[in-house]
Amino acid sequence: MTQAHTIKELRNSGWQRKSVKQELRDNLVGRLRRGESFLPGIVGYDDTVVPQIENAILSGQDLVFLGERGQAKTRIARMMIALLDDAIPALAGCEINDDPLAPICQACRERVVQQGDAAEVVWIPRDRRYGEKLATPDITIADLIGEVDPIKVAEGRYLSDELTIHYGLLPRTHRGIFAINELPDLAERIQVGLLNIMEERDVQIRGYKVRLPLDLYVVASANPEDYTNRGRIITPLKDRFGSQVRTHYPRKLDDEIAIMEAERTAFPVDGVRTASPEYMKQIVAELTHLARASSDISQRSGVSVRVSICNYENLLSSALKRAIRLDETLAVPRVSDLGALAASTTGKIELETAGDGGEDKILPRLVHKAVLNVFNRSFNAAELAEVVKGFEGGSVVQASDTMPSQEYVKQAGQMPGLRAAAAKLGATEPPAVAAAMEFVLEGLHLSKKLNKDVQAGRYRYRS
Repeated sequence: MTQAHTIKELRNSGWQRKSVKQELRDNLVGRLRRGESFLPGIVGYDDTVVPQIENAILSGQDLVFLGERGQAKTRIARMMIALLDDAIPALAGCEINDDPLAPICQACRERVVQQGDAAEVVWIPRDRRYGEKLATPDITIADLIGEVDPIKVAEGRYLSDELTIHYGLLPRTHRGIFAINELPDLAERIQVGLLNIMEERDVQIRGYKVRLPLDLYVVASANPEDYTNRGRIITPLKDRFGSQVRTHYPRKLDDEIAIMEAERTAFPVDGVRTASPEYMKQIVAELTHLARASSDISQRSGVSVRVSICNYENLLSSALKRAIRLDETLAVPRVSDLGALAASTTGKIELETAGDGGEDKILPRLVHKAVLNVFNRSFNAAELAEVVKGFEGGSVVQASDTMPSQEYVKQAGQMPGLRAAAAKLGATEPPAVAAAMEFVLEGLHLSKKLNKDVQAGRYRYRS
């Protein structure tokens, strides 16, 4: 449709006004009919969270997401703008994107009376119809709703005049989606103001009651502990949200790995390419899953997917650094690179107690368990019997995170069973063979099939 530039052109074009909730609903129905997802890139929610969001939108209900940190709550709210129309008409110069055919602010109503059908119309794209605020205790009604502008009062207007108001975030998101993160952190009196906007459509500013029939779709996020147990959210406001959707961490390793791959920051380096074996990705994901089940780690705070992403980035960086120093063209992370995960893990988890050695002991235990779990899924005892027999015959293998890949290949050449195990893992190039050998050797050590001597950053595997 050709975009109208005046109210008369808009009315003649046949444009039909509809509420934000109707707009979201219509566009979701269209996507469902075409079999399209409105949350591309969101992994692990297809059978749990997404159906509940779809039901809420189809029902025209405001949403609150309950979940620990790092569960894509804010991302989902931002992606919901894809269900808005490409652009909608609004009166030119209006602070709150007023509907040309049904303005709600006094200034726009007066303009329509004065200019009639000649009043100018502009088109607002969907990305300008989204507002977001992180709730903090110092937020005021002025931030969310509005405040009396002293300059406008000085111009001769009365305090009770609606034209004296400087609008806040909610009115400026009129006819759009407004997201408020960490809802329970709002002071109770501010929650009451939000309640009025969502239901009664009016609010008091400086003691004056202002009618603001805003058209909004409200999305909020909260930590379950704050939302349900501590009484930091007023009951009437909870009742205004039509649907409460519980988010969760990825329940499958494959989903965690898919998120790691999609979200990691990748920088191209001339002359060096990076490749991560599947088993190393699984170790990173397994570590996060073990942390989420560990009694030593606070589950109230959660173990974010960001832990997996940052760990994966650091693991690849450690491999890249070695490849650059050794002048190798392929960087493949090894088990000896797992020490790099400490920096990206410890700052993102909270321990339940300070005892039992703290992070310095808990994290290595989890890493060892992650390696062993992935190893046991990759091999059975019979497949590595020849490797163990070779060590029983007196063989010794040296390893180090700084050892060139060719050194590993040379040692593997003397142990056919070890080379075969590396081949099963898909290792063909020397850096991949080195990584596979370390994984097999460490797995055998953790399975108590081999001894491991550590000295000055070098490892010695023996019977």
